Amino acid sequence: MTQTIMITGASKGLGKALALGFAEQGANLAICARGKDRLLEVKDQAEQLGAAVVAVEADISVRSDVERFVSIAEHTFDRVDVLINNASMFGPGPELLLDYPADEFSEVLRVNVENPFLMAQRVLPGMVTRQQGSIINLTSEAGHTGYAEWGAYGVSKFALEGLTEIWADEVYQHGVRINMVDPGEMDTEMHDIAIPDCDYPLAKPDEILDVFFYLASERSQRVNGQRLEAQSFEKAVE
Repeated sequence: MTQTIMITGASKGLGKALALGFAEQGANLAICARGKDRLLEVKDQAEQLGAAVVAVEADISVRSDVERFVSIAEHTFDRVDVLINNASMFGPGPELLLDYPADEFSEVLRVNVENPFLMAQRVLPGMVTRQQGSIINLTSEAGHTGYAEWGAYGVSKFALEGLTEIWADEVYQHGVRINMVDPGEMDTEMHDIAIPDCDYPLAKPDEILDVFFYLASERSQRVNGQRLEAQSFEKAVE
């Protein structure tokens, strides 16, 4: 049976690379982003690779948008096999917490923590019923080690790692696995915001996809609640 892969924040960066990578693998795609034009460009490219694609303009930190996105995907493909919670935001550029705008702090946590919580909460009942499914949350080294001036982004990724471990412990007996991937430093717009004067080479998003293919496959059916580093994983499978 063809897998249905759901990817949030799929209009650019890693999300776009994931969409096109899974399209090449022959999967059905349900993708969303807040920007319509770029999202439709990704949809067109994935369809040219042979994928069936549902693309929904949505802010999935809003419950009604989550419901709309998942309902359309389930109606089209009947099921969601894999959810990749990729969408996130960095917030203000490098900023000390002492000076961090309170409203911006709340917004980053809303997008980066409530977003994957709401998405997982919506797709998990179907996965539990089928006793099968994989959820992959995108974390960061900044969610494992505290770095000055990474502000709400770092705080949100610490929270996401805890959320991942709790979800994993709650659903492991139902055949569902929930893991997290640290993609490492990549050549993306978000990295430009976080480290504007970066002067060293960065991985391209389409170079670090093997760990996601692994976690989406039955090869990882016993892997749950784990934190995998994409760029180390790439080296391990070379």
